Amino acid sequence: MFIERKLNKATGAVELWYCEWKNASGKDAQKVWVEKVCDEQAAKQDAAKVRTEAAAICWAYGRTLGNIAVNSTDMLGHFPAKSGADAELPCDFVDAGKFRNGQPRVWCRTHQTHWGTRADFASREQLSVMRCANHGQRMNYVVSPYCVNVDEHEEVGVWCSMPAAISTEEIAPRPPKIHVHVRENAGAKKVIDRDFHAISIQYGSSMDLFGANDISLVNVTPPAAFDFVCGLELEKDMDCINCSHCGYPHLDLGDFAQTPHRKHFCGNCGRDSTWSKKPIVSTPLKPLHDTFAKTLKYVTPDRSLNLDDYAGCSYTIWASTPAIVWTAAREQEFGIHVHIHSGTHRVVDDTFGEVILNGKILDRSELVALMMKRTIV
Repeated sequence: MFIERKLNKATGAVELWYCEWKNASGKDAQKVWVEKVCDEQAAKQDAAKVRTEAAAICWAYGRTLGNIAVNSTDMLGHFPAKSGADAELPCDFVDAGKFRNGQPRVWCRTHQTHWGTRADFASREQLSVMRCANHGQRMNYVVSPYCVNVDEHEEVGVWCSMPAAISTEEIAPRPPKIHVHVRENAGAKKVIDRDFHAISIQYGSSMDLFGANDISLVNVTPPAAFDFVCGLELEKDMDCINCSHCGYPHLDLGDFAQTPHRKHFCGNCGRDSTWSKKPIVSTPLKPLHDTFAKTLKYVTPDRSLNLDDYAGCSYTIWASTPAIVWTAAREQEFGIHVHIHSGTHRVVDDTFGEVILNGKILDRSELVALMMKRTIV
């Protein structure tokens, strides 16, 4: 038994069907349509529908690729809360061409894996349900995520939030988060200054950042944010390539975000026919980072702090990292950020070019390495 695509002339929909050959070894072999599996979902999604009906973001850690626009109206009823790491989501299948042996294959955009192996067919026969091999994988999710429109605010800053490098308190390893600053006017008080599990970034559709022209909303998930910031820190050759089949931007994660490469596998349609001109790490965050930055220059603050002068106080230290999105006209400060508390009162909250601890000048690159080491991806 195999899967074949079929056009429903009555509805105009493309359907996926189980088929088998009658008299397969004879000259009068005939393909028999046994049972409809499901409707084939379009590889592209309508951006307006995504914004209004599918207000959810989901992701899994440990993947090597992802779909930057993972949204489905079918998913909303499957989330047990507003956010969490325990969602078991339905498969979202799309035709993905054929396996090397010539058999048709289907791609699950939710769980990022192909369907069509013998084990898949056996499972379908046993359960009478079409599920991919990763169906039981628990997903992280945020329902109705915070959405920031970069065209509606004077200053927007988005960072990957990681655990601290040094602290007088215990530093527990944790997954990355997304930290957002929003100012309505340059230099004004921040109206948003907090961490989120995941966010959406919206911009004018006329910007045409990607090959799929209907995209005007990009989801920023923790794994994508972490790999992008690591790429900036380590000066990897990053760009964004669009799938040659469906036009969607390609997202490398995990191992594939570590080493630039030329052949790219699409997380939206399951095709592997896209090649870049040179080895790159592909991420849709790169066009966002470059397009909306009024400046990509960094400045080291001309401020020094000696923590040894604050005996009896508690402190926490981070290395400042490059912003994923930075729309302010001023340069980003690149240094070491410190919080110092005297009891419950915060006496220092600033970024410094030089920080001394136990008579030693702290090295920013060493602090970055400590923060990345404690980040769970």
